Amino acid sequence: MKAASDNALQRESKARRHSEAWHHLKWPLIALAVVLLFNFFFTPLFFHLEMKDGRIYGSLIDILNRAAPVMLLSLGMTIVIATGGVDLSVGAVMAIAGSIAALLITKSSYSFLSIVILTVCACAVAGTWNGVLVAYAQVQPIVATLILMVAGRGIAQLLTNGQIITFENPSFAFFGGGTFLALPFPITIVAVTFAILSTLVNRTAAGLFIEAVGDNEKASNYSGINTRLVKLAAYTLGGICAGLAGLIVASDIKAADANNAGLYLELDSILAVVVGGTALTGGRFFLLSSLAGALLIQTITTTILTRAIPVEFTLIVKAVVIIIVCLLQSEEFRKKALQLVRRKS
Repeated sequence: MKAASDNALQRESKARRHSEAWHHLKWPLIALAVVLLFNFFFTPLFFHLEMKDGRIYGSLIDILNRAAPVMLLSLGMTIVIATGGVDLSVGAVMAIAGSIAALLITKSSYSFLSIVILTVCACAVAGTWNGVLVAYAQVQPIVATLILMVAGRGIAQLLTNGQIITFENPSFAFFGGGTFLALPFPITIVAVTFAILSTLVNRTAAGLFIEAVGDNEKASNYSGINTRLVKLAAYTLGGICAGLAGLIVASDIKAADANNAGLYLELDSILAVVVGGTALTGGRFFLLSSLAGALLIQTITTTILTRAIPVEFTLIVKAVVIIIVCLLQSEEFRKKALQLVRRKS
């Protein structure tokens, strides 16, 4: 009887989690559908896809490809925010990744795999540094990561002597510009990273630990969870995701630009997480919804560019759409809006 009762509770809990996940996923998807519908009617050939030299081309593929760095950042950022923290340094870590990769290519004879592994490991160390400051030194996350946000870009500039380092490496160029299954390879990187993280947080106790720490760190600590280790692991994962994003950008432009690589992308990744329904206070988190948020942001950007809207309006339009989606995520706002509509009708 006890086993049957436990199974019933587990099924009920799983159903409740799926329902909540869908609730947070549907709003960015609805907003994304509205933007795509606008393009369907007002942007010629927006949905046109073409196969050329074994690769699919089109605006929709470009959106997925250009969104890949922010999608990777948003995956790592979701886990960090779920612990009750935030990581403002991911853009600088992207710059570090590009600088390290450029140095390994231009000054050494490392293989493609070695370049990727060494760069990602260095970025993992950067993320671990943030984790140590937050979890063990008890520095506020916004302050701890702001340190690396400033210093990290300086480190990237020191590595490149303040210059833009260009390089030619066909193997490494595949990372950001290659094709796999007729799609740009960055899309595959995002899919694999999402699959790994999703398995980690849904099929192991890691997801429960992350949510518990973000919900109530003190209670989690008393219940036997190593809260410091959980936070350390979260920031390390954030560093790894930022490293992969930095490699994609460096590979795509075939250069290391320490000044501009990843600039302000930490803000886009935080917005993607918020639009996806993960609360900045920590606790329950939704990886798939964060990806949908990142796609929404990139789709809006692409729409603005294709409609020849002046660039200075880009951030304003994005902000308006994001505010609307965030308001729709609020149950209280929806109730009040519905009451207002009923009164007027």
